[in-house]
Amino acid sequence: MSREPRRGSDGPSPAGHYRLARAVLYREAVLFVRYPANAIGGVVIAVFFFGVLFYGGRMVAGQALTDSIEGIIVGYFLWTLSVGAYSAISNDIGSEVQWGTLERHVMTPFGFAPVALLKGLAKVIRTFLTSGVVLGVMLAVTGTALELNVLTIVLVSGLSITSVLGLGFAAGGITLLYKRIGNWLNLLQFGFVVLVSAPSLDVPWLRVLPLAHGSGLLQRAMVNGTRIWEFPVADLALLVVVAVGYLGAGYLVFQYATRRARRLGVLGDY
Repeated sequence: MSREPRRGSDGPSPAGHYRLARAVLYREAVLFVRYPANAIGGVVIAVFFFGVLFYGGRMVAGQALTDSIEGIIVGYFLWTLSVGAYSAISNDIGSEVQWGTLERHVMTPFGFAPVALLKGLAKVIRTFLTSGVVLGVMLAVTGTALELNVLTIVLVSGLSITSVLGLGFAAGGITLLYKRIGNWLNLLQFGFVVLVSAPSLDVPWLRVLPLAHGSGLLQRAMVNGTRIWEFPVADLALLVVVAVGYLGAGYLVFQYATRRARRLGVLGDY
């Protein structure tokens, strides 16, 4: 017997953000299971480029690369997370425009931005899983041992890539207005390499940039074994402020771009 939806005095009870989050996570899980070749392909490509970096660098730099391999592995791990977080929103919005499903998200009672944020978070969770596999392969290939405290790694790297989610929101808003600018947006992914490798410990002002401060803390966590409760409170506070600041700024840019695209009548154009 089919169950009737619960009704209040004024009709069916409205869907809440919990049900929205559950639906988005379920959709992402279904896509992951239904198209495993795409996820496996992402892991293979990431491992391939690391192999080129490792073996090619060892031929050129020799012992110098071996001495710094721990830092390279940690940086590459954070870079794969960053690319996944960034593309989770910017590329997804471009896909929605191409598929012609963008207007459905805009017309939801939740608003487009909350839906995009939840979809981005769902993809970040998937990216953590695939990047974890890449990390395991890197450690096995290089024979390197790192301190893998899961709580510390998840918290530090999660806050680090939150700022990248903000950049993804801003990029997604620009995509709504100008449509085909994928080449410019993809170029920013290579800029993450500079941010991840920025000497934030030696140049304090670099810590306010996305990824820079988080990369330094993650290096200390995975190479030196520093736990989350052993970091100075000021360092953790700065990490949170940078994450929230960039996410908030990107969210505002996205909201502004969405409203402007609707005023110009170019929201569904491609």
